Amino acid sequence: MRIIATEQDIRAGIKALRRKCATMRHVHDTAGDPPLRRRPAGFEGLARIVVGQQLSIASAAAIWERTVVACQPFKPAVLLSLKDTALAGAGLSKPKIRTLRAVAAACADGLDLEALAQVSDEEVRSALTAVVGIGPWTADIYIMFCLGRADGWAPGDLALQVAAQQALALAERPGEDEMLALAERWRPWRGVAARLLWAYYAAVRAKRTAVPV
Repeated sequence: MRIIATEQDIRAGIKALRRKCATMRHVHDTAGDPPLRRRPAGFEGLARIVVGQQLSIASAAAIWERTVVACQPFKPAVLLSLKDTALAGAGLSKPKIRTLRAVAAACADGLDLEALAQVSDEEVRSALTAVVGIGPWTADIYIMFCLGRADGWAPGDLALQVAAQQALALAERPGEDEMLALAERWRPWRGVAARLLWAYYAAVRAKRTAVPV
């Protein structure tokens, strides 16, 4: 199982994708090298994904920092001992508080997040989505950025769908099934293709919103 651990791994994936796909050459020429975006596996890594859902990077980072301050050390038992008011004070919504508590309770009851590094993507998804509040998107992002799997893919991610539509000049934004089909061409480096497409999405948005001098 190929793992993305360093910038060198990203460059290896880019080289392979450029060689086999004209679309990826265009995306890379437009966006440049994407960031590594690795996070620690385990409770902290999964919690950070939950906290950052549907937020800007800046907002997610600020709320995450306050959450870590409120929960010291950042362990399942400590989080479970906190009152909702303490977590809400960090900026967490009620649904995210419920999900974080569900993850912490699952870990306390025997869910071994570190052990997921040794099992298949399907088994990771099954284990994570069994936790109340954890959906396929969260599981896929965990696979990509916490486990670092080079062929990870998040077909349900809206920005990724929009980027694929733009890069491939599609008439409509592709849904999850079409995203899975489209990404077959980028195996075994779908995780790098996703990073490139996210960077491309940001580059295109920045260009469109740039104020003329």
